[in-house]
Amino acid sequence: MSNKIVLLPGDGIGAEVIYAAKDVLEAISKKFNKSFEFSSFDIGGIAIDNHGTPLPDETVTACKEADAVLLGAVGGPKWDNNPSELRPERGLLGIRKALDLYANLRPVKGFEKLLHASPLRQDIIQGSDLLIVRELTGGLYFGEPSERRDNGNSVVDTLSYTRKEIERIIDKAFQSAQLRNKHLTSVDKANVLESSKLWREIVEEKKAQYPDVTVEHVLVDAAAMKLITNPTDFDVIVTENMFGDILSDEASVLTGSLGMLPSASLAEDGVGLYEPAHGSAPDIAGKGIANPIAMILSAAMMLRYSFDMNDEAQAIEDSVENVLNQGYHTADLKSNDGKLVNTTEMTELIVKAILN
Repeated sequence: MSNKIVLLPGDGIGAEVIYAAKDVLEAISKKFNKSFEFSSFDIGGIAIDNHGTPLPDETVTACKEADAVLLGAVGGPKWDNNPSELRPERGLLGIRKALDLYANLRPVKGFEKLLHASPLRQDIIQGSDLLIVRELTGGLYFGEPSERRDNGNSVVDTLSYTRKEIERIIDKAFQSAQLRNKHLTSVDKANVLESSKLWREIVEEKKAQYPDVTVEHVLVDAAAMKLITNPTDFDVIVTENMFGDILSDEASVLTGSLGMLPSASLAEDGVGLYEPAHGSAPDIAGKGIANPIAMILSAAMMLRYSFDMNDEAQAIEDSVENVLNQGYHTADLKSNDGKLVNTTEMTELIVKAILN
């Protein structure tokens, strides 16, 4: 029986990296005798051009009927002046909401061979290996009302959460910590925000259910500083939507390139969506130099979380590390002594490592 995977290439380098991931999954299929069935649909800017909406109904239907979804990237300057409802990002927010993808898991790991590419000193970043668990369907990005008032001279956005929305993401974070080093950092702004006060109360309630996990509360501004000064102190970070958006992007540059970082967006009971942490990078789109590793590692997360294919996922991750350890790198990794390769060459190297 085939595992049905929907591909959402999107915009910019999205198509380049998502088909690299497809090549890698086809190698896994050969190596482990697995069957994958792929279909592609539009989202983001390309969907606006082709369908007049950033999220066509047929895309939503296909994703709901799939076993998992791989998404490339959305956005670009072509659509920057569009009204809010016709921005590519609306497609991304919409598919998360449609699939009830409430939990975003973003691992951040400092690869030994790439420590030189980090903006931090190697002694600070070395050994860093953390997971950010971000609530994805509530908070400021979805609260109502969200509008301009007084002829555009004032605005309002609403930060809204229910107890259930907070409880389920906190549970996911505790469960993730149990699988790692059993340390959970809950990030909030409880000295100011009512939503954060409830958030902290729920974390305190929940920790009794997970006695093997050590819990720490950190205000979001302090967490942002600590990510730069002492990233190895973190194991699992859990936080609400906007804080998670900002902190995960901050953490993503610690390793030297957004092109290295995968992510998984999960539902309570349903299809998961997997995407790289980077954007559509329109400045390099079509040049064949994009780093496909974040997308490839996102495919590995898909195998692990959606299909319970842990050996297959590990084969991808080991092959990526093996290729990096041989000195191969794409342009974003800024190595002076390695072997520069393009998107296709990096993909072929990883495929070869899997099949050997």
